[in-house]
Amino acid sequence: MSQTDEKRAALPPIPARLWKVAAISGAGAFMAMLDSTVANLAVESLRQDFGTSLSSVQWVITGYLLALAFSLPAVGWLVRRFGCGRVWLAALAGFVLTSALCALAPNLWLLIAARLLQGLAGGVLVPAGQAVIGKAAEPRQLGRIMGSLGFAVALGPAIGPLIGGTILGTLSWRWIFAMNIPVGCIALVLALRHIPPGQGDRSASLDWCGLLMIGTGLPLVLIGATEAAMAGPAVVLAMASGVSLIAAFGWRTARIGEPLLNLALLQGRTFRAAVAVAGLTGTNMFAGLLLLPLYFQFVVSDDVMAAGMMLFLMGIGAALALPVCGLLTDRYGGGRVIVTGALCLIVTIIPFMGETPPSRSLSWGLLFLRGAGLALAQMPAMTMAYASVPQKEMGDAATLVNILQRLGGAVGAIIVVLLMAEGVDRGGLDHAFLFLMAISGITLAASALITLSPAIYESRGRERP
Repeated sequence: MSQTDEKRAALPPIPARLWKVAAISGAGAFMAMLDSTVANLAVESLRQDFGTSLSSVQWVITGYLLALAFSLPAVGWLVRRFGCGRVWLAALAGFVLTSALCALAPNLWLLIAARLLQGLAGGVLVPAGQAVIGKAAEPRQLGRIMGSLGFAVALGPAIGPLIGGTILGTLSWRWIFAMNIPVGCIALVLALRHIPPGQGDRSASLDWCGLLMIGTGLPLVLIGATEAAMAGPAVVLAMASGVSLIAAFGWRTARIGEPLLNLALLQGRTFRAAVAVAGLTGTNMFAGLLLLPLYFQFVVSDDVMAAGMMLFLMGIGAALALPVCGLLTDRYGGGRVIVTGALCLIVTIIPFMGETPPSRSLSWGLLFLRGAGLALAQMPAMTMAYASVPQKEMGDAATLVNILQRLGGAVGAIIVVLLMAEGVDRGGLDHAFLFLMAISGITLAASALITLSPAIYESRGRERP
């Protein structure tokens, strides 16, 4: 065995304190991701309970997503100013409090207001938790730790419909929000003991103009992607305004002394390639989540419930693969794991493009493997992004990774809608599947740019020349 192989084989152990930090951070991420999906099921219950229109109730969902997108860009500054542990703890406390406000809301408009506040906390919770992990772990521990955290993040959307359906079938919709309270309170008590507060710089100033630019531009792009099927003037205006504001933010950031986000991180070759892969997998994931239910309903003639269960298999595949790909990333480096994931994404699309739909059992296997492929491509990219930057930049790194994932998802959804503009037919479906294959191919090429020298693991922030 060569010295390199011996070094890879001898992974540094992960102490119990780090597993505790990961478990507590994972609880917060699980709640935020679960809440983003489970509330969707309560729309009809809310409409009936409050005696209002569906368009009004929809703001319970849309308001949460918009508020989440507004607060996300502020995470980097918050971490610099107060320390990542303190920011995460405050976000968790805010999420628990606003969950209680949602559960107790006496009317629809107070519920929407509480959901806006909950979205502000949720937008900070996941990236701040990733920053806590990134600062607490050594680079060659990050894969296993991020895999465990990713398991919680992936499991939330996967089991959300199951939990939500069970609650709505037996209890009031209020329990969808109330269930966060005991979990959050336990996590808060444990966090006070085990989550390191981090070091803050009270002199760090906030770029309010930059925050308003990207904090408005990002929600406009996301809401435009959500309503892309309408293709009306308002949607086009929202998308154009959002893209313009984000571009203006980038231009401004490069020209001021204390920007909201340190975009200079993108000059690092490994970080740039890793963030690109994270964005591409976001595109692949959200485009697939929109396309595959249409395929099963149009081609296979499944009902909505059966199509949803097929996607549940994809979520389970991702959740189960994440701890494994974390270990593989620490041992062999992220590049090889991402290549494997991208190949899985390509292979699992081909059978759906044939004239005859794959059998039910084969479809189950393909979707499970596709979920695993998404995990194998996305999680190592995030790990390598965090391993390639200095600890003091961890907040900005987590913010950039999460923003690119969301923008990638918006792009994927928009392109699928445009390809289906003439209606759901076999030609449109095949073009959309070709788009997924192209994105997977680009992901495969981008993974080759992730340089995995020992320097990344031995000294954080030193990239291969």
